[in-house]
Amino acid sequence: VQLQASGGGLVQAGGSLRLSCAASGFTFSNYGMGWFRQAPGKEREFAASITGSGTNLDYADSVKGRFTISRDNAKNTVYLQMNSLKPEDTAVYYCAAIRGGLTRRAYVYNFWGQGTQVTVSS
Repeated sequence: VQLQASGGGLVQAGGSLRLSCAASGFTFSNYGMGWFRQAPGKEREFAASITGSGTNLDYADSVKGRFTISRDNAKNTVYLQMNSLKPEDTAVYYCAAIRGGLTRRAYVYNFWGQGTQVTVSS
């Protein structure tokens, strides 16, 4: 099993980035996918999630209206489009896969990627 996150970088406040997470080694469409983030000195926190079919979405209040999660099951890839970025969005972003229903609890997720750094300058 592998989850390879990419697309992070340095961006000015108000800018946009699109993160990608390429999955392999499991039946991608059978898994919900989530994006989490962890800022220095803070706990990992939920950002967004999407069901295997892409029908149901969930967002943390802190990103709702600015971030959009989507997936392409033909490409085994999940995306996180991040707009109107703020300095407080600076963190390492992780993608994760869950066999069961969507949850915001990180410890329930089955597989994790290695993370990609997002830095938003003011």
